[in-house]
Amino acid sequence: MASTPADTVSKIDSKKLHDLEVKDAQFIFQSVWAVLVDEFGEENLRFPKEIFWLNGAPGAGKGTNTDFIMKFRDLTAPPVVVSSLLESPEAKQMMDAGMLVGDREVVEIILRKLLEPIFQTGAVVDGFPRTKVQVECVKLLFNKLVGLRNKYADTLFAQYLKKPHFHIVVLFVDEKESVRRQLYRGEQSRIHNEEVRESGDGELVEMRTTDLDPVAALNRYRTFKEKTYGALKDLRAIFFYHFINAHGTLDEVRARIDKELCYQGSLELDEATYDRLSSIPIASTISAHARQDLVDRLDSYEQRQNELFSKVVNTINRVFMPIIQRHAISGMAVVNTEDTTFGDADALTMLIDIFSERGYHAIIDIHRDEVPDSIDPKTFKIKTRIKLVYRVRVQFKGSEIRRGR
Repeated sequence: MASTPADTVSKIDSKKLHDLEVKDAQFIFQSVWAVLVDEFGEENLRFPKEIFWLNGAPGAGKGTNTDFIMKFRDLTAPPVVVSSLLESPEAKQMMDAGMLVGDREVVEIILRKLLEPIFQTGAVVDGFPRTKVQVECVKLLFNKLVGLRNKYADTLFAQYLKKPHFHIVVLFVDEKESVRRQLYRGEQSRIHNEEVRESGDGELVEMRTTDLDPVAALNRYRTFKEKTYGALKDLRAIFFYHFINAHGTLDEVRARIDKELCYQGSLELDEATYDRLSSIPIASTISAHARQDLVDRLDSYEQRQNELFSKVVNTINRVFMPIIQRHAISGMAVVNTEDTTFGDADALTMLIDIFSERGYHAIIDIHRDEVPDSIDPKTFKIKTRIKLVYRVRVQFKGSEIRRGR
């Protein structure tokens, strides 16, 4: 069905808005980064190696499940709760109305907090990113940290500037359940505070305005759904993305969290292995079931068969990738090579594992062809030799092209 003029205008407006948000994010992030560089020095901007960016619908249980996630990763630093960091009267007034505070303020206060030494081994950030601008700032932070690591790779600062690992965790409940949980939380807080006032024992808890008013609770949920949820989806193709159904009992939700996160726990490659493979483009996601064994094998190649591993990676970049890229539409390429590197059976295994890690599916056939080599001067008989041809079929998700009728 052809696009109507209104559809076209909408798409143009959407693209303009996206471009403006990207520019805003770049301006905000660069200005904050420049302040931090001036204050601390570039080489001292030591952020956590691993960050769980925890988000979710109001009432989905972020606070309830934060400790569970932290224990899963053996994180000992307290969570960075964005709502607790924003204590200015203006910020509080906006939060009470179910709205979001300014991106510039949020980005700077979070980055400053994450620079504290206690977070070096890892951190959970509760409530960020929440807007498209903030999402773009997360991307910019990741790229900046990778750049810092590369810049100082051969210096004494390398031990402090590790390859970053970002996880996006989203706890989700629907609108009806979110409003019900917010109001229930408000009622429980009201009852608790009444008991404290009557008995004089205990401490009063702060009551959120959105937990007391159904309209404000609904507005808070819709702000999440329209602003935050849509923005977070942009990160799915870049970082580990964990979307978790938070309906049900606490035990049921934690079982889902455990199932979602369990195989991710030790998947990160060693630094040198990551550097070796990073030049090969990622095609798509990788099967969860065999992932751990695959990572272990690749790390073993880097550590124990470094020279052969390097040759295989270089051959893939030099010989295979140009052909594969020419077949991006079909999603399948066949590469024939006589490279003697693959005379080693380990090299063929490495080839399959490397392609698997990058998201491709490779199948290798070895053809033994008898070809003329020389003529015996006495008998005039033709001497032959065996030529090995390695035929590699590489499959991946091809480009989806819209075709007109």
